[in-house]
Amino acid sequence: MFDLLKKLTQTTGVSGNEEEIRNVIKEEIKGKVDQITVDTLGNLIAVKKGNGKKIMVAAHMDEIGVMATFIDDNGFVRFSSIGGVNQYNSIGQKVRFNNGTIGALHYEQKLDDLKNLKLSKMYIDIGVDSKEEALKLVGIGDVACFVGDCVKQGNIIISKALDDRSGCAVVIDAINNMPKTENEIYYVFTVQEELGLRGAKTAAYQIKPDLAIAVDVTLTGDTPNSHLMEVKCGKGPAIKIKDRSIICHPKVKKLLENSAKKINIPYQYEVLEAGGSDPGAIHISAGGVPSGAISIPCRYVHSPVETACLTDIENAVKLLIESLCSFSG
Repeated sequence: MFDLLKKLTQTTGVSGNEEEIRNVIKEEIKGKVDQITVDTLGNLIAVKKGNGKKIMVAAHMDEIGVMATFIDDNGFVRFSSIGGVNQYNSIGQKVRFNNGTIGALHYEQKLDDLKNLKLSKMYIDIGVDSKEEALKLVGIGDVACFVGDCVKQGNIIISKALDDRSGCAVVIDAINNMPKTENEIYYVFTVQEELGLRGAKTAAYQIKPDLAIAVDVTLTGDTPNSHLMEVKCGKGPAIKIKDRSIICHPKVKKLLENSAKKINIPYQYEVLEAGGSDPGAIHISAGGVPSGAISIPCRYVHSPVETACLTDIENAVKLLIESLCSFSG
């Protein structure tokens, strides 16, 4: 699992520019499903055909990043955010553009108070002295992801883009280890989740599933003076109850609970007070879809040092497989 996580997290795939990560995922699942297609928006849809219920499984491929918006005469690059980029998490970080150009992200030194820091007061230094030199490396509209190595320390994984490459890894591993089932399963690796759940909405409208399960990360309440929350790293995958985009369907919640009990894995409940995820778009598509989610506890979300527990990820795979096999309507 670690090798897969490393491959996925270190592949570029900023929202709206998911081509590279989509190709990597396609190679990982090739030959394991009956059909692989890419829809108009860019979602990767892998189908395992069957005569039973139609189930949609979603994990988003995209990650947060930045886009170049202006280059000054000295070659410093101004930028805007793609997704939920936090200005304080970004200070002193490296970013990598799609062509491999690396830049250092920092803020204007004349800023009177760091509390007033905004992304508009920050810039990317790509190590050149003029606008002409900069334009040879970076063009207006080019996107960059944050740089953060994927490392394993004990049972903990630290990396950029665990949101949601860890969910993609869970779905890939489930595909590769899925026993025969009568259900028809649509494994969807969605695009542009970080920009408003866009890919999941169009995919669900096209598929019209009987039930949907998403796999994504969630926040935790287990770090010093953190926001109070029951979810903790290492205590098992979380069954989503609600976030700001959805109150999960009782049928899906019960399916996940019963599946976790049946295979005897630890699990938690997620009540997320901020943010949303793919089920928020899926459940109100195509006349309505009973939807829920398996959530991977993750510290420092939307930073280059997102931190998750390997056993939580591995147990999420087991929970997903059991739930897909158990659902009968």
